[in-house]
Amino acid sequence: MDRAGIRQLIIDWLDDNHHFGDAEDLITSDDISWIEHGILKSLAFVELILFLEDNCHVALPRAELTRENFDGMNKILRKLEESGARLG
Repeated sequence: MDRAGIRQLIIDWLDDNHHFGDAEDLITSDDISWIEHGILKSLAFVELILFLEDNCHVALPRAELTRENFDGMNKILRKLEESGARLG
C-alpha cells in the first residue's frame, strides 16, 4: 500500500465533497481528531469509509468502524494498512 497515495486520495475526496480545496489546511496534523476539529461529521465518515472500500479494494469490518479507529488521518491510514488496502 502506498500510504502517501492513499493519504492524497483522502485529501482529494475531502476537497471534492466537503472542503472545496481547504482540506490540507484544515488538517494541521495527521493526529488531530476530525470530529473535534470539524473536518467531518459522523455521516460523512460513513461516506468516506464506503469510498475507501471501493477505491482501496478492502472490506473494513463494521465492528471496527469506531471513532477510536477512524477519527483522524493516521488512524484511518493505520486501519487501511492493517486491512491490506491498495490503490488501483
